[in-house]
Amino acid sequence: MNQLLQEMTDDAPLPKVLVVDDVAANLAAMRRLLVPVKAEIHLARSGNEALALCLDHDFALILLDVQMPDMDGFEVASYLSENPATCGIPVIFVTAAYLDDINRLKGYTFGAVDYIAKPINDAVLLSKVTVFLDLHISKLRLKAAMEELERRNRQLEDEVEERRRIEKQIRHMATHDSLTGLGNRILFLDHLSRAVSHSDRHGDLFALLYLDIDGFKQVNDTHGHAVGDKLLCAIAQRLRGSLRNEDVTARLSGDEFAVIMAPVTDGETAQKQAERLCALLCEPYALAVGADTVNVVVGASIGVALYPAHSRDGTELMRLADAAMYNVKQNGKQGVLVAV
Repeated sequence: MNQLLQEMTDDAPLPKVLVVDDVAANLAAMRRLLVPVKAEIHLARSGNEALALCLDHDFALILLDVQMPDMDGFEVASYLSENPATCGIPVIFVTAAYLDDINRLKGYTFGAVDYIAKPINDAVLLSKVTVFLDLHISKLRLKAAMEELERRNRQLEDEVEERRRIEKQIRHMATHDSLTGLGNRILFLDHLSRAVSHSDRHGDLFALLYLDIDGFKQVNDTHGHAVGDKLLCAIAQRLRGSLRNEDVTARLSGDEFAVIMAPVTDGETAQKQAERLCALLCEPYALAVGADTVNVVVGASIGVALYPAHSRDGTELMRLADAAMYNVKQNGKQGVLVAV
């Protein structure tokens, strides 16, 4: 028997062949002739029985007698061709004699792929059946290969998506403060560089704010680091909620934060915005720690530097804002000072 068929049927369900003939002796003879074929043989004695079997089985091939009472082979083939579930099943017509050309064309129209004449030559029958079973098995193998390829493609897509997710998470972790979720110094310096480039191209003015929380150490010493962490998160939330979408805020270290307000119309506007932030940060905090609520009050010292009014260099702008903030802390804390 053909090697392809042998390999396929060694480890897979046997392909199914349906033989349709209204004469019991013919069916018995066909079954004997098909013994060498590695296939599951089903028999039907009428067209209606054949159509019923096609509802329950996925046939690889149908050997269909043309001359049958009630419903002949052409009618059966016609019903099969009209059903999406069976229209792809190859049909070999079995006839007592070769039909004339018109009837032969009629058979091909109804889905016939070949003819076998009675009396049946066993070598011809086995050869034709084996060819179509080989084609069926090749189709199954191709389908399985395509399904496996699709599965592997989906798996690869999932792996790529997971890698992208992990890379995105790593980038986020590298550029954001793990406690507050604000950008860290790395991300802040990147935004500052972009703000400088944008200002140079478009002539916009932007303000750089340095913020230091007054009294934060006392909160840590009095209530512990858990309360201190809660306070930092609450401060970050107030900063996020009070700034525009185009503004950038970051936690630089400890209780030190920075804000880029871009653009601003002038220095007076920047100072007013900084004073509004200062007042907001000085409002009391009710911090939930476990089942308890801790009420704390802190202040904020803010230094402001303007680009390009105070400097056209980002590093120098940071130094000026930091120096202005330090002067506020040296002169009583809790206030705003614009660099000179």
